[in-house]
Amino acid sequence: MEYSNEDAYLLMALRRGEMIAFDSIFKKYYPILCAYGNRFVDYEESKEIAGDAILWLWEHRETLQVETSLGRYLLKSVYHRSLNCIKQKQLKNHADTMYYEEMEKLIHDAETYQFQELLKRVKEAIDALPASYREAFVMHRFTKKSYKEIAESSGVSVKTIAYRIQQATKLLRKDLADLLITMIVCVLSVVR
Repeated sequence: MEYSNEDAYLLMALRRGEMIAFDSIFKKYYPILCAYGNRFVDYEESKEIAGDAILWLWEHRETLQVETSLGRYLLKSVYHRSLNCIKQKQLKNHADTMYYEEMEKLIHDAETYQFQELLKRVKEAIDALPASYREAFVMHRFTKKSYKEIAESSGVSVKTIAYRIQQATKLLRKDLADLLITMIVCVLSVVR
């Protein structure tokens, strides 16, 4: 063993269960172990790790085998405990990241589903319009034809087309009134 006479005495006294030896080890090594642990983890964690390392000595005093100096033994213990702390944080962060990614995917899937349901409901409402209203509305809104172009292809006046589109819009507003807020939210969530 490569430890000082003082460390040898402290270890022997510790094995006999003398609290004064534990207190002496704590006072001598705790500040050093905290500073060393703080190289790897934050200060609060390093204090806990240092305390745990020294407490472990007390709990295992009867079977303790220190092959190097007591200081090196404790530093090595703090080093490994700090690495374990870092690994646990990384695992937790990875688990949190996976959780949030899955939640985001579920929310996105739910928004997509809601949007698809809204589109289905709008299509059903358009399909429920009288044929002449539907034809004029679809040609104007979805194929971007002017009233004049629709009137020419339908063989009616521009005023008739304007009336049909106006009536189609009124009927759709009435039929889809309950979905207006939901549609706005879905459109905004898809746009972002």
